[in-house]
Amino acid sequence: MEGNTFIQIVPLEYFIVLSTVLFCLGVLGVLLRKNAIIILGCVELMLNSVNLLLAAFSSYKGNGDGQILVFFIMVVAAAEVAVGLAIIAMMYRNTKSVDVSIFNKLRG
Repeated sequence: MEGNTFIQIVPLEYFIVLSTVLFCLGVLGVLLRKNAIIILGCVELMLNSVNLLLAAFSSYKGNGDGQILVFFIMVVAAAEVAVGLAIIAMMYRNTKSVDVSIFNKLRG
């Protein structure tokens, strides 16, 4: 057995189930929580679950194209976190809270 022996040992269904569970937890966190930092973390959890699935499918296919795409998705996710945290920091300066229900008051 050459190449990625760990990926070949673990069945693809396990990666699909794990990715689905992580994505559902992220969706629930975005829908149920009011803290902006936790919501941002849940969005990252959803992106990482998709990355896990993409890397698993790429490994089972036998080429590294999907893993290169995962790298670019991680770069975009890191930029999204930087911009999101900057916005949250500015909102915290104005409202002294990171509760997203308060952000509706800032429209006017």
